[in-house]
Amino acid sequence: MKQFFENFLREEDGQGMAEYALILGVLAVGVVAVLITFGDAIIDAFNDVIAKFDETPTGTDSTTG
Repeated sequence: MKQFFENFLREEDGQGMAEYALILGVLAVGVVAVLITFGDAIIDAFNDVIAKFDETPTGTDSTTG
């Protein structure tokens, strides 16, 4: 039994995948934190861009004088 646990602790199969999963988890938590913190500011920025497009006159061609 002691040998089994020693081999289990030394085994490295799947270690890389577990590290990638941890990194992905940390990134996901970071993205959620940023969206919670800056969510309203991001929405306002997108709405400002949409408003600028709505203000642009259509049907006019500035290249023909």
